[in-house]
Amino acid sequence: MRLTHLSIRRFRNLESQELDLPPEGVALVGENAQGKSNFLEAIYYLETFRSFRGARDDQLIAFGEEVFRVAGRLTSPDASEPAVEVAAAFQRKGRKKKVTVDGAEPERLSDGLGRLAAVIFSPSDVAIVNEGPSERRRFLDIVLSLNVPGYLRSLQTYRQALQQRNAALKDGRSSAVVSVWDEPLVRSGAEVTAERARWIESVSEEFTGYYTEVSGGQSAVPTYKPSVDTDRPTDAGAAADAYRDGLAAVADRERRMGTTVVGPHRDEVTFAIEGDRDLDVRDYGSGGQRRTAALALRLVEASTIRAARGQEPIVLMDDVFAELDEGRSERILQLIEREETGQVILTVPKESDVKVRRDALPRWGIRDGRILT
Repeated sequence: MRLTHLSIRRFRNLESQELDLPPEGVALVGENAQGKSNFLEAIYYLETFRSFRGARDDQLIAFGEEVFRVAGRLTSPDASEPAVEVAAAFQRKGRKKKVTVDGAEPERLSDGLGRLAAVIFSPSDVAIVNEGPSERRRFLDIVLSLNVPGYLRSLQTYRQALQQRNAALKDGRSSAVVSVWDEPLVRSGAEVTAERARWIESVSEEFTGYYTEVSGGQSAVPTYKPSVDTDRPTDAGAAADAYRDGLAAVADRERRMGTTVVGPHRDEVTFAIEGDRDLDVRDYGSGGQRRTAALALRLVEASTIRAARGQEPIVLMDDVFAELDEGRSERILQLIEREETGQVILTVPKESDVKVRRDALPRWGIRDGRILT
């Protein structure tokens, strides 16, 4: 599918506009602080109904306004499928979010997720590698919720059980009350861990290939590390047994701390640079190595979209070459040109910075939130 029309109303600093997007994509050229990233944020909001920059919904509403709305029309390149319109709006008063697909509200918000099949490349992606484990878990949860059937439901069930169990622990409730939530926590948590571990295992070779190509020869490997001791994290049954044993082992500690200390909310993903000693990219890697790991993650995310949804992703690129050295920039450019054959929508500060599909993408401008087509 291609994004052929975008309607923006009171989103960030963007002027309310109706935009027809070319099927090949567009390069949005403009100085900093004009709204380029906000434009990509508005588009990606229709994929996940949340900001890719982690902002709250009320922070996305234009200053002095009460509601924002973004809508996009998706059209099949060969007209083999009917066009689809996805819209999302948020009202400050009452914190009300409304999502529609072809004018109808889905039964659950999650039923509207993933219609764009979009992947976002941004300099801020390095936070996935640089920051704490929660950033990597968040990345996994988004990718798997959008591409693996049943994952989001397992994750939601786990979060609900975890919330109830933590409340019981915090309130000092009896062991009998706390243990009511053990089995729901274990079953759903094991499913979450198994799916995460399977995905990491399935993309490991591809991740290493991308990393090696972008780095110019060095390789790195991702590893999923559960918070409990199991040598079979991809097996939900084995993970469940490990979580049961883990909960029993830390019962006294949890009661003292008033919180659950084992489960997928404590799991980790690491990226090891292969060599004489396998070193964690986060702890020992250079800035370039950490950015390369983040780029490799986004590339395997795009590959996952192709495999899971049978279509080329819409690629959103937010000045991605700005913080890469020349060698890595050239290699990532070659890789993206080779693999990303769908629609590309990118932002750059000046026209000479347009590197992806340099001669193929129409140029748009932006000034004070007004997009100039």
